[in-house]
Amino acid sequence: MAATYDAIVVGGGHNGLVAAAYLARSGARTVVLEGRHKTGGAATTEAPWPEAPEFKVTRLSYVMSLMPPTIIKDLDLARHGYQIYPMGPYYQAFPDGGSIKLYADDAQRNHEEVSKWSKKDADTMPRWDAWLEGLAEVLGPLLLTVPPAIGSRKPRDLAGTLRLAWRHKGLDVRTIADVTRLMTMSIADLLDDWFESPQVKGALAVNGVIGTWAGPCEPGTAYVMAHHSIGDVGDGHLGNWGFQEGGMGGVSSAIEAAARGFGAEVRTNARVTRMIITDGKASGVVLENGDEIRAGVVVSTLHPRTAFLEHIGAENLPPDFASDIEHWKTRSGVVKINLVLGELPDFTADPGSNLQEHHTGSVEMAPSVEYIERAFQDAREGRPALRPFSDGVIPTAFDKKLVPEGYHVMSLFTQWVPSGWSEEPHTAELEAYADRMIDCYNELAPNLKSAIVHRDIVGPYEMEHEYGLVGGNIFHGELSLEQLFHMRPAPGFADYRTPVDGLYYGSSATHGGGGVCGIPGWQAAAAAIADKKAARRAGTVRKITRRS
Repeated sequence: MAATYDAIVVGGGHNGLVAAAYLARSGARTVVLEGRHKTGGAATTEAPWPEAPEFKVTRLSYVMSLMPPTIIKDLDLARHGYQIYPMGPYYQAFPDGGSIKLYADDAQRNHEEVSKWSKKDADTMPRWDAWLEGLAEVLGPLLLTVPPAIGSRKPRDLAGTLRLAWRHKGLDVRTIADVTRLMTMSIADLLDDWFESPQVKGALAVNGVIGTWAGPCEPGTAYVMAHHSIGDVGDGHLGNWGFQEGGMGGVSSAIEAAARGFGAEVRTNARVTRMIITDGKASGVVLENGDEIRAGVVVSTLHPRTAFLEHIGAENLPPDFASDIEHWKTRSGVVKINLVLGELPDFTADPGSNLQEHHTGSVEMAPSVEYIERAFQDAREGRPALRPFSDGVIPTAFDKKLVPEGYHVMSLFTQWVPSGWSEEPHTAELEAYADRMIDCYNELAPNLKSAIVHRDIVGPYEMEHEYGLVGGNIFHGELSLEQLFHMRPAPGFADYRTPVDGLYYGSSATHGGGGVCGIPGWQAAAAAIADKKAARRAGTVRKITRRS
């Protein structure tokens, strides 16, 4: 006999856990089904070296931002161990000497740092920051907006489009023009409009290419920059970047504890292979071991190709929707390199292996826009980057729970290798790529290579086959213009509902997705709860009508 619940959540990543917590909080008997041996998905803390279990790393995602205060408060995450240490400055040392630090909340120090490279750019920086803050006032709330089905003539969809237009009725011509530029420009062109110094532009270009199959000269990367930079605005917006105590797995653990506290059941090693559809409605799932689990509500938080094409099948979906999912772009080229160090990097530009401010934020390998673009072009031409780009962090500057005293973790989110590397392991080539990445840092901090105690390399193949990130894409789909807002994951289905009645969708491939924010899981659960309430009201009306 099949087990029966009110709600099933497929996928125990952070979005799945958020969805389960809200569903259970609403009173639904909820179960989470996670295929791996542990929850967390890409937000996971692991010990990848069996011979050294005392060394733990955040294996994939590596910093927190964009999680709405509403989720943190509703789920009481602080009580369950959610503890964020705000990051220090962006830091880039340069091969020919000198360095630059950029701060999230210290305009005076930014002016001093940028002045080392360009007095004009230093004077421009406050206007740039103000411009980003103004855009955040538009884009921040938009991240929490359920996209309407633009173009639909159904009354509910028309009402949603009108509400969106009314909410933004105060936007002036200049703001709309700025948003348009942001959506369509490359981060390289945008920065050229503002700044002159290659050092400053390199530092500011970083957020435009994180996790993206696009170099800084590609249109649309200006929006990717804004998507990531919203988290840097501060109080009144969506939060600052920071390190979770215990690694990113600590975020997932806190959400899981909240879900369990509301009564949700969480199962690991419970891989779903098929969705059960009865009379056009989702009614349950089949597990890899053949067990069936039934529920009137199913929320999937897996990659869209897995959730729809594998678990349901294109033949059981509307042709247009199936075609949209089949053509969903999910390239990456990302390689995550995790290092355990016996001492901190000793940068020639800022000497000392003692803990200093420049160790506490992002430790970049992005000396110029041209450097980043060359790394992408290498991969686009079919070879791994000769000199890779990296967004590096050292979370143990704050977090003492990952490694024993005296050691540090350096987490390198690097790009690019060819997008096709998700199809084969490419183990030897990844080792050589990691060697080159470390060599690049070693040129700036000559003690780095000798300080490495352990290293862990996660390429696109492992990301896809172990963690379900198809193509190795951390966003479950590229943040390109044709895959944003009402197009995410398909036109007409961006409201976290699907063509299958009773099936809701809350992965990072939906609007708000990208980063460990929980927005997709929250919105998918909200849609399911709202539909359940509406059905109950409709049933009550029908009963009253029958009586009368």
